[in-house]
Amino acid sequence: MPTTLQTIVFPVSQDPDVLPLYADSETWTKVGTRPIRLSNNASIDNVLSRSSAQVRAGQRVSFASYFNAFPAAYWQRWTVVTSVTLSLRTTGRGTIIVYRSNANGVPQRVASHQVSGSESTTFDLPLTSFSDGGWYWFDLIASTEDLVLDGGEWSTAAEPVQTGKLSLGMTTYNKPDYCVATLANIAENPALVAGIDRIFLVDQGTQKVRDEAGFDEVAAALGEHLQIIEQGNLGGSGGFSRSMSETLEREDTDFLLLLDDDIEFETESALRALQFGRFSREPVIVGGHMFDLLDKPVMHAWAEVVRPDPFMWGPSFEEQHRHDFRNRNLRQTKWMHARLDSDYNGWWMCMIPKQVIAEIGLALPVFIKWDDAEYGLRAKAAGYRTVSLPGVALWHVSWLDKDDSQDWQAFFHTRNRLIAGLLHSDRPKSGKLLQNSGRQDIKKLLNMQYYATQLAVDGMRAVLRGPASLHDDISCDMPAARGRAKDFPETRVYRPGDPETPVSLGGRALPELAEKPKGPTGIRLALFTLRMVPQHWRRATVPEGEQPGLEYAKQGAHWWQIPHHANVIVGAADGSGKMWYRHDRAKFRRLLRESRSLSKQIEKNWDALSSEYRAALPQMTSVEEWRKTFEGR
Repeated sequence: MPTTLQTIVFPVSQDPDVLPLYADSETWTKVGTRPIRLSNNASIDNVLSRSSAQVRAGQRVSFASYFNAFPAAYWQRWTVVTSVTLSLRTTGRGTIIVYRSNANGVPQRVASHQVSGSESTTFDLPLTSFSDGGWYWFDLIASTEDLVLDGGEWSTAAEPVQTGKLSLGMTTYNKPDYCVATLANIAENPALVAGIDRIFLVDQGTQKVRDEAGFDEVAAALGEHLQIIEQGNLGGSGGFSRSMSETLEREDTDFLLLLDDDIEFETESALRALQFGRFSREPVIVGGHMFDLLDKPVMHAWAEVVRPDPFMWGPSFEEQHRHDFRNRNLRQTKWMHARLDSDYNGWWMCMIPKQVIAEIGLALPVFIKWDDAEYGLRAKAAGYRTVSLPGVALWHVSWLDKDDSQDWQAFFHTRNRLIAGLLHSDRPKSGKLLQNSGRQDIKKLLNMQYYATQLAVDGMRAVLRGPASLHDDISCDMPAARGRAKDFPETRVYRPGDPETPVSLGGRALPELAEKPKGPTGIRLALFTLRMVPQHWRRATVPEGEQPGLEYAKQGAHWWQIPHHANVIVGAADGSGKMWYRHDRAKFRRLLRESRSLSKQIEKNWDALSSEYRAALPQMTSVEEWRKTFEGR
């Protein structure tokens, strides 16, 4: 009996923005290197149901799309599947053409078949020549009448390596509406529910999911599949570790799929991840891609790595970042056809085999930031790889309108990056990690972001204290970081109508800077820093009550422009208001000294600290240690 690996699916939300992820128009050309769409034969009005769509008479639609093409290279590299069968059920007259691509994105015609009436068509396709990259897909061409795709799937006759079920781990803090919507979405997919053992919803907030409208109905629909766990706020690492711990107790579960709370979920993706895990030759972590919930055709990144010298996460190359499928779909994006390997996958959607959890432990007790990247690196060191699998994805609330490196999360950015480096960096004395982190602190200081720098300093002090207190401090680190804000007036957001909002002479609006020069690099950057740091060291503190002289929109507040001013207004990242940055000589001098001193201490003691953290890792990530934290220690 063939096993379905991917079902052909369509959006039923009638949202035209997401259609490019499911179907592609036929006709494109190029102006220089940029693809230009000449016609658009794929319309949201042609979607008939979750599994069916029509092609109008005389038109052609390609399914070389993110959700409906088959990522052959990934299946060949990681699984026991050696061939795949494409099965299509159609009504009407037309032609089906099957294509493949190579790692360079060059399309090659594989087979074609003319159809008429109600017909089922199958194509047996080998997975033997995709070692470096390539996809399979199909096009539908309607004749003189409409051609309807009634349904289709990609399947295999191979036997899976594992047959266990999937558990889901969702962690939330005061987003009960998102959680209920996600649970309802899951409940509406019978095939997914059949493959689920448990859904662990770890509620760490004060606005309980159980009190949200609609919860009772969805809980009744999911029945014993759903388990609500309420605990104190231990952050993402604490919530996901709870799901990992519970999964180890489930005999029928072979895989745990971690999901963030503020998402919209393409449920077909969970089934694809499960099948990929079941057919993998050896256990692999299967990651899902993240699309922007507020700009749905835009993907955050395709494959992410931790660069070893600066020890910083990010896409393996810049073209992946914020890729817009409206402008470049699969056929028009050459790099997307190469198989790209990842070091880790974000825990907005990430499936971890239970075997991996049992061997390498739970998450680091670091509350937020770097827990997912560290886990991927830890798994890789143990011989388990991460695959960010195309066609597996969800929509997540974007952080484009946030700047969490400047708020309370700055503490975790610095501390957790250093801890991850101590655990996994193979560079002597951290490589360029400390140098890069120190540059970030100087940049913040020159931009009068003293609060964020203070939290970075606090993070370095925490690192020097060693790993012993990480579990004890996990529930109080965030409140402590937030509590620091009261001593830093630049953290206040002035909103429209606020009588204390700073104004210019005579109440006139402050001008915004029009020109946006490029930032300095190389020797110009070094000279800029050498010039600006002494200026800020000597510059007098802005007197209390002195009005600012200039206003910047957030997007215009470049880090190399703000240091030229001592008193300036900058728009908040989320657009909610304005923030007032004022030079404070005492804070600048103190924080610069402390940042440099602590960085030197960490560098001097790097080897000893690294040995200490690595020795403590098995205990820190053990079920036994985490259970003490779940129970309040």
